[in-house]
Amino acid sequence: MKIKLGASALLMSLALTTLTGCGMTDSKDSGKSENSENSGDLPDAGTSNTQDAADEAERVSSELYDLIGVKGEASDTGPGVSECGDKDPEKYFRIFHAWTFTPASADRLDGVMERLRTELPERGWKVVEYGPDTSKNKNLSLTADNDEKKYSVKIAHFAKDESPNLNLMVVSGCYRVPDGETVDRF
Repeated sequence: MKIKLGASALLMSLALTTLTGCGMTDSKDSGKSENSENSGDLPDAGTSNTQDAADEAERVSSELYDLIGVKGEASDTGPGVSECGDKDPEKYFRIFHAWTFTPASADRLDGVMERLRTELPERGWKVVEYGPDTSKNKNLSLTADNDEKKYSVKIAHFAKDESPNLNLMVVSGCYRVPDGETVDRF
């Protein structure tokens, strides 16, 4: 999936610091692992190098794109690397992938958020928040966690924009690089 960074998706990146961990739990001891001290209880996503983790974020985004089920275009951005709370930034990282979906026709997004709210749980996601946001436009927003994949997604439907669209922010739990490697930032 080709994705381009849009202004709205960039704004969603501000949600990065609060998105993961809102409902995701680590399978080892209710969200805490031996490495989760001072990390804001971010879930442990395992060991990976940054490129493999970024590839996984793109796979998660592609699955979400397919679930949208509407003809349209996704912005052309790639994943980025972020620090993991107070953990050593040379060894721990999170992946984020912000992108925008613009339908071929604005009315094609009607009902998509409600359908996603129903279909995401069938695919291993737990919807932890759904409803209008606090903006003037009261954009419909959905936040879901996938405990198995150790990813969260926040989807916002900007129905009142000149070109109505969906903004998605996909964020991983905390990865640890393999021994002897350091985090590659991109």
